[in-house]
Amino acid sequence: MITIIPNWHPIFVHFTIGLLGISVFFYIAASFLPVSDELKKNWQIVARWCLWSGMAITIGTLLAGYFAYNSVAHDTPSHEAMTEHRNWAFATAASFALLTIWSIWIYRKQQVPGMAFLLFALLSGSLLASTGWHGGEAVYRYGLGVMSLPQSEGEGHAHEHADGSGHDSGAVKTMPESDSHNMTGDSEKMDEVSPHSHGEETSHHDADPTETTSHEASKGMHEEQESEAHGHDQPHDH
Repeated sequence: MITIIPNWHPIFVHFTIGLLGISVFFYIAASFLPVSDELKKNWQIVARWCLWSGMAITIGTLLAGYFAYNSVAHDTPSHEAMTEHRNWAFATAASFALLTIWSIWIYRKQQVPGMAFLLFALLSGSLLASTGWHGGEAVYRYGLGVMSLPQSEGEGHAHEHADGSGHDSGAVKTMPESDSHNMTGDSEKMDEVSPHSHGEETSHHDADPTETTSHEASKGMHEEQESEAHGHDQPHDH
């Protein structure tokens, strides 16, 4: 069997959302849009087949999703996100299962979907939209099932788009690896030449320039005073 990372759920779920969503759309369109009776009949056929086939695929979607829920790596925030997505998915599947059974009953009775059926279809479609949104949150916000994230920087990805923006527009740019190695090497050379260690609390690099200037001035005044004192101590020749 072909291995899908993280599993088959991302494949099945697109068919579930697409088919069930189209089904609700055509049921509503066939009942309210001012079109010919022939077109309404065709739309109801499309809606019916999308509903039935979408519900059949949803069984596989639920199984693959439940396997993903118990297998993908996650932390506490992502666990809460995928649990909420799972709960919405179960509620949505149950709602569309009832809608499918109702649709089959209407078809066998050769009746037209009434207002109650259409309202329930809208409710089911709303649950489907919410479930899909929570699933997107679990993947794109919390990274569930994602093995790596692309880097916007790097060779070959600095090109400009038609609107003038590049991949790394607005992003914090990182130093290229080669420059980082060069700076690391220069830093190590400086450490070898420098007589002090990085562990010293005070070094000539960290010295306060005000304190240095004050110390030099005090030292100069002290030397001047000593010079004058030596001059007075020397005997004068007459």
